[in-house]
Amino acid sequence: MAELFTEKYAVLWIVVLFAALFIPVHRLIWTMSVRRAERDGTRDEERRKKLKLRAGVTAALLCFVFAYFYAGVLLKG
Repeated sequence: MAELFTEKYAVLWIVVLFAALFIPVHRLIWTMSVRRAERDGTRDEERRKKLKLRAGVTAALLCFVFAYFYAGVLLKG
């Protein structure tokens, strides 16, 4: 079991952490974006789809960077 927490499995831990974080972070970013757009007076369904796509890209980048650095610190330390 201790072998799973070595540098050999760093890529596995990056993928696992990325997958665990992506959905909640994506939902949080999308919700905040939609609420801001609605506050500005935009209630268009087309705009919501664009915001959801943008939230997905942002969440993917954010989660990957966090997972990469977190796994690097955790497994090399």
